[in-house]
Amino acid sequence: MNRTFPIRIAIADDHPAVVIGARYELSATNTVAVVATAHNSTELMDALSNHPCDVLVSDYAMPGTEYGDGLAMFTTILKRFPGLKIVVMTMMENAVALRALIDIGIACIVSKSDMPNHLTMAIHAAYTNGRYLSPSMDRILRNTGSVGGRAPALSVREVEVIRLFSSGLSVNEIADKLNRSKKTISTQKSSAMQKLGIERDVDLVRYAIACGLVTDYGYAPPARGDEAGG
Repeated sequence: MNRTFPIRIAIADDHPAVVIGARYELSATNTVAVVATAHNSTELMDALSNHPCDVLVSDYAMPGTEYGDGLAMFTTILKRFPGLKIVVMTMMENAVALRALIDIGIACIVSKSDMPNHLTMAIHAAYTNGRYLSPSMDRILRNTGSVGGRAPALSVREVEVIRLFSSGLSVNEIADKLNRSKKTISTQKSSAMQKLGIERDVDLVRYAIACGLVTDYGYAPPARGDEAGG
């Protein structure tokens, strides 16, 4: 075995079935080898520290652990492991959030709804510093507006606040996770709701589910009395 192949892979997803499926798909090629798996960001950081790898395949949303998820998690990973290449494998369909991944240097994004062979192609592209978008991701990013054309003016930070709130975090918890003030988070949430023409938190959650920012089975209502800003 030389130093080029197989490409060493770590897989991270909070759904064990996804990890098993990705591992099975990758076992069909002799150019990659899965050296570590994780089901949350805490496990992932430990895995990356203890098992050097070339490419990380990770879900976007893995809530509830030490290093969070989404853009905050990926930014931390890129700082701690600057040579690591990343492929994001996700069900998310929000163009603003997807473009934000590309802006921080993650140019290989695969939809879980596309054929599994796209994952292997994305890994090889990431390893060679290339760009790869599976068909669904490419279609979303080619659209002039965001999903449904309802939120072309949402900022990346507003999208992230919507995603975290709709995942069940309170405004206080989002502020702690993103290291911003409660007032800032409330303002960003209110601004997003105003742009979307949404008045109720339940409708904000429905929007987040409809555009793939969260899954309906992953939603837990925020604590009563802590929904400031909406």
